[in-house]
Amino acid sequence: MDIGANLKAVRKQRGLSQRELAKRAGVTNSTISMIEKNSVSPSVSSLKKVLSGIPMSLVEFFSTDITEAESTPVVYRQKDLLEIGSSDVSMKMVGKDFPNRSLAVLSESYPPGKDSGSDMLQHDGEEAGIVVEGKLELTVGDEIYVLEKGDSYYFDSNRPHRFNNPFDETCMLFSATTPANF
Repeated sequence: MDIGANLKAVRKQRGLSQRELAKRAGVTNSTISMIEKNSVSPSVSSLKKVLSGIPMSLVEFFSTDITEAESTPVVYRQKDLLEIGSSDVSMKMVGKDFPNRSLAVLSESYPPGKDSGSDMLQHDGEEAGIVVEGKLELTVGDEIYVLEKGDSYYFDSNRPHRFNNPFDETCMLFSATTPANF
């Protein structure tokens, strides 16, 4: 395995510059640069420290196939979207094969009278979305909002929330959530 090339590929895949990875791992920029150029062969403990800035375990690092990371699709056609919703509500995830995702992007469809469930949702992370068709009732905490085409939302997902369509037409929206724990 080419440790330097693999580190560079993983770093870029996570959207980190050498400087950012060095800062997160508590090492110098030149350390990251030298490892990626294979100018030095890091000890296990040094590599573990560098990988802590990603974060990634040694097992993950050594089991990551660099060619797999380089061949990850960039464009996902409509037929490639992964359905993760229920029979009542359609939620299609963009980028189903993207490794180690930190963001979930969804195309959602709420038919009239359908909702995200009777229980309020609550989890770590953030959520944002924009209504592209119809109307949606969004409850966050004790507040109820009615969003129409073109309206958007952004909130801390630790706040109890629920999505509902009590209207006569289907609501379509695009949303994004972190972390991507689907």
